[in-house]
Amino acid sequence: MPGRCLPVARNRFVQRAGCGRFAPSPTGDLHLGNLRTALISWLLARQDGAAWIVRMEDLDPVTSSTDFARSQLADLAALGMVSDRDVVYQSQRFALYRDAIATLRAAGVVYECYCTRREIRQAATAAHPAPHGELPEGAYPGTCRRLDQASRMRLQGDGRRPALRLLSEAGSIDFTDLIGGAMSGLVDDVVLQRNDGVPAYNLAVVVDDADQGVTQVVRGDDLASSTPRQIELQRLLGLRTPQYAHVPLVLGPDGSRLAKRDGDVTLARLAARGVTAGQVLARLGASLFDSDDGGVRRSVTIDELLARFSVAQLPTTRWRLSAAELNGDDLPRSLPRSQP
Repeated sequence: MPGRCLPVARNRFVQRAGCGRFAPSPTGDLHLGNLRTALISWLLARQDGAAWIVRMEDLDPVTSSTDFARSQLADLAALGMVSDRDVVYQSQRFALYRDAIATLRAAGVVYECYCTRREIRQAATAAHPAPHGELPEGAYPGTCRRLDQASRMRLQGDGRRPALRLLSEAGSIDFTDLIGGAMSGLVDDVVLQRNDGVPAYNLAVVVDDADQGVTQVVRGDDLASSTPRQIELQRLLGLRTPQYAHVPLVLGPDGSRLAKRDGDVTLARLAARGVTAGQVLARLGASLFDSDDGGVRRSVTIDELLARFSVAQLPTTRWRLSAAELNGDDLPRSLPRSQP
């Protein structure tokens, strides 16, 4: 077992040393792409002798489900991945996020935003290109930055409730990704709290990573554009920046992002077709290593994958599954297929 994360005092948040994490949203069963990212995060943490933890990012009470949280943890355990500490649920940590917002507000970098999503899309479309590069997807053009009191009162009178945004002057932020190398991105006025009072994703993950002592963040490369935003929040809150590793996504046969609609992409559905957890691990492992020995057709353990793991070997391009790979048709079965 890896060593425990040791407490280190820093501001009002408790930080520890030496932890990797996997942080799914419990809005559905984990698919092969999610499981592959979890596997890489587990392998990287174990290789470095770090703890590995799971955090449930269940900020949205409408889309999140405790049943999905349980099934996700069960799927991870079936592949040999069990959190080294108690699983943390973001829905139980709102007070900590609001403390962070209060810190930012006291620093004068929070303002109210009354824009609807439609208005933001329209303003972003009409805005001129950013002078130093592309803003992240969904970036806010700053409409409410200098809203006067009369305008605020009018919008409130119309029944609009404000979200809270970061008043950012960061510009471009550079960081080094463990997989993708040198990266750079602009920081917009990111949402800190939604207009329904729910703390926003970018703030919550920054606070949680610091409080849990996370030093390695492994996640899909679709989130790379949010990393500069999170680094800026870390700087403003006086928090340590972890090492980031953005994993190229898994794609379906049509080249689109893998989703449950693509077929037997979850552990349960593959199991119903006679594909074992060990064979799923072998398939995932084959996508991480340069292997031509036919090993993808056998069952492996997670410890066998750990013995071969090297972050330098990780692919930097997205993994596009064939229809046969997607449904496990290229793997032998120890059980008969279930009847339709």
